[in-house]
Formats: sequence, structure tokens, C-alpha cells
Amino acid sequence: MSLAVIHSRALDGLNAAPVSVEVHLANGLPAFTLVGLAETEVKESRERVRAALLNSGLSFPHNKRITVNLAPADLPKEGGRFDLPIALGILAASGQLDMAQLDTLECAGELSLAGELRPVRGALAMSLALRHAKPPRRLVLPLASAAEAALVPGVEVLQAAHLLELVAALAPGSAETLQRARALDADAAPAAPPDLDEVKGQAGPKRALEIAAAGELSLLLVGPPGSGKSMLAQRLPGLLPPLSEDEALESAAILSLAGQFDATRWGRRVLRAPHHTASSVALVGGGSPPRPGEISLALHGVLFLDELPEYPRPALEALREPLETGRIQIARAARSTEFPARFQLVAAMNPCPCGQLGNPLRECRCTPDQVARYQGRLSGPLLDRLDLLVEVPVLPPAQLAAQTGGESSASVAARVAQARAFALQRQGCTNARLGPRQIDAHAVAEPEALALLQQAALRLGWSSRGYLRVLKVARTIADLAACPTISRAQMAEALQLRRGLPGAR
Repeated sequence: MSLAVIHSRALDGLNAAPVSVEVHLANGLPAFTLVGLAETEVKESRERVRAALLNSGLSFPHNKRITVNLAPADLPKEGGRFDLPIALGILAASGQLDMAQLDTLECAGELSLAGELRPVRGALAMSLALRHAKPPRRLVLPLASAAEAALVPGVEVLQAAHLLELVAALAPGSAETLQRARALDADAAPAAPPDLDEVKGQAGPKRALEIAAAGELSLLLVGPPGSGKSMLAQRLPGLLPPLSEDEALESAAILSLAGQFDATRWGRRVLRAPHHTASSVALVGGGSPPRPGEISLALHGVLFLDELPEYPRPALEALREPLETGRIQIARAARSTEFPARFQLVAAMNPCPCGQLGNPLRECRCTPDQVARYQGRLSGPLLDRLDLLVEVPVLPPAQLAAQTGGESSASVAARVAQARAFALQRQGCTNARLGPRQIDAHAVAEPEALALLQQAALRLGWSSRGYLRVLKVARTIADLAACPTISRAQMAEALQLRRGLPGAR
């Protein structure tokens, strides 16, 4: 047979599009041509494949004209994942492998010059795509990638450490079989996440943290240095309910695209905390080929932005649309890719350049203009998209020594889970995801509560977006109390949690 077709997949965002690796051997001047919109690293596979076959003791058709087509031709291909299917295609086209067995497989893997199989990015994305593929096929991957892909239920994943293992199992008349991959061991869990009872005092910010967790709401903590903003933010993932299986797979798949998946974190909420020097590309994604940014790597988890005003202005403005839509569209001249970006934002900032505004223990030396310029680094449209704006005060030493930690994360998480279950039973989603019509239907307030909200919105000049976000917060407070409607006291608490920045009122 002079023509062989091997099945593989290319990464396109979180999707793994099917790719047919067509290998044709013909008479003529010896050549090795690779076509199909391949990036440079894919074209370099010609040398890796040639060396791997020869160093493995296999026959390479030196006297043939080899043409490899990666179809479809308009889909960009990148990485070394096509080394293995190209090598298998050459062996099948030259009669060294059984094409009938290869037709039931999909494979990906990078080859070393000695024929060893190296892991590839996006193994989980490939396995997720194969779960719904027709006709069903088995997936062949290198050892590390196969263990990762085996986490997806309903997909048969086979593993190999060397090219010769595949050749021995796929050769005509062979009785050997490939070993089935076992999922990565996720039992050896890391140490427990930080507990909320380690934070002394701060009853108000802790209450805001509980409300944010219950409603999946965004939160901005404002206070002097050392008041406990970072401690509070780092304990939010411990208050959130466990991920569902689909959410865990999506989170692991996006981390796999970046090569950052850790099996010991399986089923846990991700906490991403990029440095304030991060660019807009680092936050929202980009590059060529497009890679996911921090907002996508925090999928179904928490994105913590400390020192929020210190981030570049374009990076912060790029967060506005993903906060609303839960996805990010990265558009370039030659390619457009969409990544999921359903994350919970928690940010922290000082109230002024010196950080001491509102600190009873130290005097703030900033002028009103300096405070205004510092807080003005956060645009109005960005602040309008935040649900909770909470001040974190500094505790005097005597009060700090007398304070106890309070409730543990486990007890708060139990109330959060109950409130989320109440919301899911009523409307099928968390309060943060309610649209305008759903807010009208489910965030029903008592007449006195509604009058109080309208009065506050008119006095403070809130936009319609801010008005609706206060209703979401109030609905979450009512859920924590298991109340079907929003009372005046619950609305007043929601208004207190969205008063604005200190010094700007």
C-alpha cells in the first residue's frame, strides 16, 4: 500500500479538531514534503521522524517521494504532536504496519531522535473531544499524556513509551497488544487549603467573603497594608463547593493546554494570582498560536489580583467583557480562537498611594489629588462590573491580641453550599449568572426594600448595571437566610457592601 491515513487532532482553543494525516509514497526523486498549513515545529518533524525510524531499527523509504498532508488544509497545526502519526503513516504506507488496526486509533506524540515518545499539551482536550466522536476510536498517547487523558470517563486510552511498542502491537499478524492507560493518581492530595479561622477579627470582610462565595460574586477588598486583604482572598476557594465532574474536566483541560495540570489538584478550585506586572496578553490570553491567559486558567476557580491599581490599564480594561460574558474571543488577522473565562474575581488594593488612608494608627500624607489620581487608575466601567466593594480596616494591637479566629472554613462552606443549592433549585444557576429577565423573576424584593434601593441608586448615581448587581447581592443575602423574598434589612446590607472607594465618596 502506498497510501495511509492516520487519525489525530489539532488544538484550536479548548477544542481538539480532527486531523487526517495522509501519507503517500510514490516513485520519483527522493523527497519528504509536508503540507497542510503546518507551523515551523510541525515541519521540523520530518527530521525527527527520519532519525527516530532509523535509530529504532525500522526501515525508512529513502528511495521514495514522501508526501504528508495534514487535512483539513485551512486548520493551523502546531507543536510536535504529529510526529507519531506521521511516523506510523510512513510505516503503514510502506507495508510495515497493519492499516486495518490503525483505522480504529487516534494518536499524538512527539518523537525523540531515538524513538522515545514525549508528552504533548492538551491531552485532556483530545480525550474530551474523542468522548463524543463518531465513529468511536481509541486514543494512543505517550505515558504521561495517556495517564492525564484517562481521567475522562468513557474513552479508551492506550499508552506507549517508545515507537517500537506501537510497531510490535500493530505489525501484521502480531499477537502483542498495547497497554491501557490508568488515570493519574489524585489520591495523594496536598495539604488542606488555608482556613478562615486563621484570620482574626474582620467580621465585616468575612461576611462579604461568605456572600461572594454563595453568589459567585466578584469582590474588591480595600484597606491599608497588613489589614488582611490577601489572607481573606486566599481563603475564598476553601469556601466554594467542590467542582462537578464536568467542571473538573473543563478546568483540567484548560490547564493541560498550558502544561500546568496537576493531578493532586483534581476536583479542587483553582486560585490564580498573577503578579501586577502581568500584561493584557498574560491576563486574557493571546500569542501565536493563541494560548489561554490567567482568566481562562482560573476557569471555575478564583482569580486574585493583588495591588489592583498597579496593573497596566489595558490589562484591567481587557477584563471587562469576560466578567460579563464568561468567555474571551482572541481575534488575530490570521486566526480567531475562543477560550472559556468563567472565573470569580477577587481583587485587593490600598486606598491611597501611601496606603494609610483610614488607618487610625498611622497618618496618611497623600493629598486629595494624589488619592484621586491613584483611585482613578480603576475606570468607572470596571468598578461598575464589581459586585462587592468592601473596606478592610486595620485592627489595633490590643484588639488583635484579644480577637479569636472565629468560624472555620468548613462551617462557612456548609452555609455557602446550602445557599447555592437554594439558588440552583429556584433558577438553575448561581446569582452571578442571572440575566435581567431572570433578576426580575427571581430577585423579588419587598416594597420597602425596593424603595430603599431606588433611593440609594438615585442619590449615588448608579448605572442600571450597578442597580442590578445590588439586587444580585441582596438575593444572595436572602439565600443565605433561606428567604424567598428580599427584605429591607437584607437590601440595606447589600447597599453597604457597594458604597464605593474610601476617599471617593
